[in-house]
Amino acid sequence: MPGSRARLALGLAYTLGLAAAMGTAAHAAALKLRNADTQTLTYDALSGWAQDDHAVAFEAFLNSCDAIRHGTKRMRRKSAIYGGLYNACMNAIPAAPLDREAARKFFEENFKPVRVTTNQTIGYYTGTDGFYTGYWEVQVRGSRKKTEEFTVPLYRTPRGKLARLDRAKIVDGALEGKDLEICWIKDPIDAFFAEIQGSLRVHLDTGELLRLNYDASNRKPYTPVGRILIERGIYTPEEMTMEKIREYMIANPDEGKTLRLKNRSYIFFKETKLDSDEEPDGAQGVPLTAGRSLAVDSSHHVYGTPIWIDAKLPITGHEPDDAFRRLMVAQDTGGAIRGAARADIYFGHGEGLGAVAGRIKQFGQFVMLVPKDVSVRDTLATPLPRSKPKTLIAEAAPTLAAKSKPPPLPRPAPGRPAKD
Repeated sequence: MPGSRARLALGLAYTLGLAAAMGTAAHAAALKLRNADTQTLTYDALSGWAQDDHAVAFEAFLNSCDAIRHGTKRMRRKSAIYGGLYNACMNAIPAAPLDREAARKFFEENFKPVRVTTNQTIGYYTGTDGFYTGYWEVQVRGSRKKTEEFTVPLYRTPRGKLARLDRAKIVDGALEGKDLEICWIKDPIDAFFAEIQGSLRVHLDTGELLRLNYDASNRKPYTPVGRILIERGIYTPEEMTMEKIREYMIANPDEGKTLRLKNRSYIFFKETKLDSDEEPDGAQGVPLTAGRSLAVDSSHHVYGTPIWIDAKLPITGHEPDDAFRRLMVAQDTGGAIRGAARADIYFGHGEGLGAVAGRIKQFGQFVMLVPKDVSVRDTLATPLPRSKPKTLIAEAAPTLAAKSKPPPLPRPAPGRPAKD
């Protein structure tokens, strides 16, 4: 996922008095979302709300506050949501850290839940609820030098006209000899998926860990290759996952290359200085939190907005049988994330997580937590019936909830590289 990367230390030395003095006045402007309906709810109406670990969500929200608190007064005046988030941050910063119960009360006292519904068609299906996919940080082996094993280059951003080259020309070697190679990896399929996900960990043959993140694109149109496989009748919409795409490309290397070239979009990377235990930054410029960060359509939503998800997802298996009910924070975006009720769940990194994230393509409740000083004019007068989860086709360019407590997402062994 694209985004500038700048890590800032949280200023937790604010006093309550200073926070109040720096706050912004209550906003008269109402929440407005294009092509969407809104309905104000109560927290009691959110299934699983009391069982979530709000302390983890609060820490993710503090990351967003690190960026929000540096916004200008003009930004706060221009956007009622941004101004309301600023006020909430000024209450959060001096209160940190908070335990689960205190964090839950913080969100309840500073925000009101507003369900967002919209008639959206994604791929082959249409629904009124939110639509979710998943993304992760790819792990591969590689080398700083081109070798017999590592022959696929990952490029930094070129200058001038070279930055607008079509994928086909880049694959054919148009950038070779320009000193733009960051490193080389083994598999062109891994490189393709790294572009879709926007970040990757390269375990170098020297034993070092190289962290790469999105820097720019060639501004060519993005074509989801999964859609092409469905149109050809190779997979059904219900069968389609990232793993299915990978399986097809491995089994059909020549056709797989042709398929990748159908997507003219190409992503360039940059090196980061992140340690192995640090997560990449999202588009907001703050570190993502595995299982708590969302990529959203930034033309509809302000980064830092908490969003409650209630969906049935295929976490432990291929069927969408697992309840996923937790508070997330909008901190990233992506080219395929379009619409007021569209989001991508960040799953982090580690062996097996790519398969989990790659099969997420379901509807579920999408509930914004709107700052309390922002008015909401409901456009939906009657409650919607509880919709059944539907499996959709999507290619994302990121937990089973028990009755008492949702378990954490599966975590990889520290430092263990993914298999090629």
